[in-house]
Amino acid sequence: MASDSTRLLLGHKEKHFTAGDVVRDVIMGVSDGLTVPFALAAGLSGAKAPSSLILVAGLAEVAAGSISMGLGGYLAAKSEAEHYQRELKREQDEIINVPDTEAAEIGEILSKYGLEPHEYSPVVSALRKNPQAWLDFMMRFELGLEKPEPRRAIESALTIAIAYVVGGLVPLLPYVFIPRAQNAMFTSIGVTLAALLFFGYIKGQFTGHRPLLSAVQTAFIGALASAAAFAMAKAVQAI
Repeated sequence: MASDSTRLLLGHKEKHFTAGDVVRDVIMGVSDGLTVPFALAAGLSGAKAPSSLILVAGLAEVAAGSISMGLGGYLAAKSEAEHYQRELKREQDEIINVPDTEAAEIGEILSKYGLEPHEYSPVVSALRKNPQAWLDFMMRFELGLEKPEPRRAIESALTIAIAYVVGGLVPLLPYVFIPRAQNAMFTSIGVTLAALLFFGYIKGQFTGHRPLLSAVQTAFIGALASAAAFAMAKAVQAI
């Protein structure tokens, strides 16, 4: 019969968050989507533009911004994949051409974890017999690189672009229903700040930071951006 500790061990299931890249893309897209169109709408409201013009300009910015942000995410992911392939090729060549040097590096890496030479020597020997495992070990523990997903670039671009559109529509919605720009602006401020607080709180939950602090920081950045745009529009109008 299995002991209690054995049953606990067998029944234990670790829960790790593994969607970090997706969450990062969503955070990037929604944060900019909420902030940039919000600042643009506030700035145009400060210039006393009509709601219809603000809405058209805002939608144009959301379209352009989502494409720009998505393309940026795609290029960043592609660059990451290309960097991984370059380092992979370099490590392969080093394992073939200078195996003793690379084997010594395994020992150096393991020694940082407190292992003595007599403890890590069998590991070094085992890895030298398995070139693929050796290569994977060096990529992960020497260079700190994880193999990127094949579809990462496309997924990143789509995630960021969609998140930007979702975030960007929030501050523009009041201008759809409220003809007077000043009234729409105040409604937009309230709706957007509420969205920023909510999003900042959720972001804090996912990233491991204090959710309330994350909510306040996110809302503060958005409010600062819109206030700067509004003040600039007023200053230009006064010239």
